Amino acid sequence: MTTGGQTLPLIDRYGRVGTDLRVSLTDRCNLRCSYCMPAEGLDWLPTSEVLTDDEVVRLITIAVERLGVNEIRFTGGEPLIRRGITDIVARTAALHPRPSIAITTNGLGLDKTASALAAAGLDRVNVSLDTVRGDTFHTITRRDRLDDVVSGLEAASRAGLQPVKINAVLLRGHNDDQAPELLRWCVAHGYELRFIEQMPLDAQHGWSRATMITAEEILASLQAEFDLTPHGEERGSAPAELFLVNGGPATVGVIASVTRPFCGDCDRVRLTADGQVRNCLFARQESDLRTSLRTGASDAEIADRWRVAMWTKRPGHGIDDTSFLQPSRPMSAIGG
Repeated sequence: MTTGGQTLPLIDRYGRVGTDLRVSLTDRCNLRCSYCMPAEGLDWLPTSEVLTDDEVVRLITIAVERLGVNEIRFTGGEPLIRRGITDIVARTAALHPRPSIAITTNGLGLDKTASALAAAGLDRVNVSLDTVRGDTFHTITRRDRLDDVVSGLEAASRAGLQPVKINAVLLRGHNDDQAPELLRWCVAHGYELRFIEQMPLDAQHGWSRATMITAEEILASLQAEFDLTPHGEERGSAPAELFLVNGGPATVGVIASVTRPFCGDCDRVRLTADGQVRNCLFARQESDLRTSLRTGASDAEIADRWRVAMWTKRPGHGIDDTSFLQPSRPMSAIGG
């Protein structure tokens, strides 16, 4: 399968092509969201196992130049913890062809880094925010940092990292009554809100479909206060089903990963902080690229290994299958 410098895509057996690469820069996080990890945190990856900045950039370069990837999203853990993130963004932006570059963050520290990241080439930002109530934020995240997240959102908007998108998860008994309030707040501030069904990716393996707030429930809650109409644009591989709010231009999205899966149009592939390829968020197997990097493999050899990893992608995540097993790695160690 060696192709020299030729670009051959990351294609799987079902004809899907991986063009959107999610790159986890760290498994560490400075929040302790109850649906993600326990209050005491997790056993973080040893520094020696985490890819260096040069290794991260080399793999991104291979993905863009040899595998046809055209979107890069930096994730974590919390990616802003990574000291070299601004330089990594700048080196990614210098690639030819230049990919679009985004980041998913909890917003802590964004007030201090948004301007530099935008100057380095970051195009967009998604901020995880489940509530605009200070007490609820503290309950969910186990930290009193809501004001810092709000400051980060404002800084991202000033820096031109638009549209600023917000990702929210509703938790039964905590913020399941706050969907309209959060949407009102986002519309007032010019942020694009996306609700995400809670997925079985918590470190505690405590997820239960019976307690998950479904897309149907989310929409019913919003429609009690807002007129929602389908956006009308072709969705393609985008995970969110979009709706116009009171006729627009504001929109709200619902990402129904569990109850309305969109696996058939998935174009995503993931790279963990320790250099493992995951061809699905819920994959039970990984392919090791770090060892190839550190044992002298050529770019062409690494690209071939990556293509093989993508070829084995399953048709769907299988959450509804009785044989479904939650991945051993939690979301914080996979990268969204």
